[in-house]
Amino acid sequence: MTLPHLLRRRTTFALFVLTGAALAIGIAANALAGPRSAQAEQLQQLERVRAQALVDGDIETARQLMAPDFQLINPAGLALSRDQLLEGVGAGQPDFLDNAPTSDIAVRRAGSAAVLRYQRGFDLVIGGTRLTHKAWSTVLYEHRGGHWLAVWEETTAIPNRPDLFLESIKPVP
Repeated sequence: MTLPHLLRRRTTFALFVLTGAALAIGIAANALAGPRSAQAEQLQQLERVRAQALVDGDIETARQLMAPDFQLINPAGLALSRDQLLEGVGAGQPDFLDNAPTSDIAVRRAGSAAVLRYQRGFDLVIGGTRLTHKAWSTVLYEHRGGHWLAVWEETTAIPNRPDLFLESIKPVP
């Protein structure tokens, strides 16, 4: 066998091995990414349903998607339990007119927990005052008893008027 022929055989063999390895890695990566992707989509959908349930005043659906120990820190900095939030929504205080995500919902998973982060548009009436603004929401979900449940939520308002916001957080003499 001549040297060029031997080199061609070795090159062909090496390419065959590399192609097989790349294919195996691709299959393994796809198998690993598939369930994560499906779970991220499931969590995104659950969050959209939970947000819409608050708009619809669908207390039962919202309750099913929130853990009994759920806590919301709202844009005013108040901590509300699941029952406090849902009793308020049931009484129309607040009355959500819109509560929809306005950005992609980013999902980060770690074991039986997942954190969702996104921007949302608020349009609500509370205490007779209509408030329309955007906000960032961060929601911690935990997988409990075979279901994903919202456990913590923190929502930070994006001020419509940053100048007024800055004025509002200055120290009071």
